[in-house]
Amino acid sequence: MHKTVYLVRHCQATGQEPQAELTEKGKEQAKELMRFLEKRNIKHIISSPFTRAIQSIQPTAERLGLQVEIDSRLAEEKLVSKNLKDWLERLEESIRDIDLKMAGGESSREVANRGMEVLETATDGTVLATHRNTMGLLLMKIDGMQGIKEWASLSHPDVYEVKVRKDSYYVRRIWG
Repeated sequence: MHKTVYLVRHCQATGQEPQAELTEKGKEQAKELMRFLEKRNIKHIISSPFTRAIQSIQPTAERLGLQVEIDSRLAEEKLVSKNLKDWLERLEESIRDIDLKMAGGESSREVANRGMEVLETATDGTVLATHRNTMGLLLMKIDGMQGIKEWASLSHPDVYEVKVRKDSYYVRRIWG
C-alpha cells in the first residue's frame, strides 16, 4: 500500500487541559496552516478530541469542504493522574523506559501503539492532528527520533509528511 499521511501538531494554545483553546497567535497559525495544507492532496482529517487540536485543523477542513473526524487515540499522552512539578524529568524517564507507567497514566509504548493504529488505518491524503508527546512518540517509532531533545524542538504547529510504501516509512519535516 502506498499512501501519504500528514502528522500535525496543534497551534499555540492557552494551556494543556483538554478544553484549552488556541491563543490569538494560535488562531493566526491555524490560518497559515490552512494555506499550507490546502496545496496538498488532503482528502481526510482526523483529530484528537482536545479543543486545541480541533481548532488548529478546522480552518483547513472548512476550506477543503471536509469534516473533522475525532479519534481519542490521537489525544495527548496522559503521563500521570496528577500535576507534577518535575513533569519534564518524569517525561524523560518515560521516553527512556517506554514501558514505564506512572499512577493513573499511560506508558509511552501504549501512546505510540494507539497512534500507530490510527496511522496504519489512515488512507492516502489524511491529516492526523495531535499533540507533541503523541507525535514525538509516533516519530520515535517510525523514524527513529531519539528523544527529549528532538521532542522539545517540535513547534506550534509542526507538520511531518509520512510516506508509507509497503512496510516502510519515509518521514520528512515539512513545517517547523
